[in-house]
Amino acid sequence: MATGAVLLAGCTGSPGSGEPDAAASRAADRARARAARDSAELAGRYAAVIAAHPALAERLEPLRAEVLRHAAAFGGARAASPSVSPSGSARAAGPDDGSTADAVPADGEEALALLAAAERKLADRRTAALADVPGELARLLASVAAAGAGHVYLLTEGDR
Repeated sequence: MATGAVLLAGCTGSPGSGEPDAAASRAADRARARAARDSAELAGRYAAVIAAHPALAERLEPLRAEVLRHAAAFGGARAASPSVSPSGSARAAGPDDGSTADAVPADGEEALALLAAAERKLADRRTAALADVPGELARLLASVAAAGAGHVYLLTEGDR
């Protein structure tokens, strides 16, 4: 069974028609695209912190790789890289946070806190969206939100 068919199960245009409700299908597509975009942007934030703090790479690369897998699971691209200015400041705009050029903090602990806050915000937003999306997409969002909560723990408590 195709994933699209699973996502649309139970959504019909009219009773007994068997046709997907177009509005519900478009809403699910938008939610999936946003989730992919958010994960790609978060991966970019990880890459920016890694670029600014190479000593954190061993700790952060596995989390970034998982975030990239999340983007791919939502149908997004696998590549997300930061732009680094000549001064060494890496762009670190978080998912839908309205900022366009936040510099990665010079302090590594502050940079980790920045990542943890972005992960927490995104996990909370995904959890809040669960009631608005169909079953299979809701399960994927819930799973990725839980992974994000795990990342928050690893970023804030990982070395303790």
